[in-house]
Amino acid sequence: MDYKNLRTVKQIVENAYPIITEGKMRWWIFHADTNGLAKAIVRIGGRVYLDRDVFNQWLEDQRDEPIPPMDVKPEDFSFE
Repeated sequence: MDYKNLRTVKQIVENAYPIITEGKMRWWIFHADTNGLAKAIVRIGGRVYLDRDVFNQWLEDQRDEPIPPMDVKPEDFSFE
């Protein structure tokens, strides 16, 4: 781990607001054991830090899979 990549919650939010709020970050951290974010968290003396690279990868992994296009033809619809 490169400790130069560690950021506080406020530092992460400053760079991502309004997409990510402090409340949302703290909710993710509170549920880190179940949502997979724990691997990005470093706790030192009661402070919470996040590894920026691991957090960014975690965030990318949260994306929904794209929905494949449906094979629908206009004649399949009835507008009567």
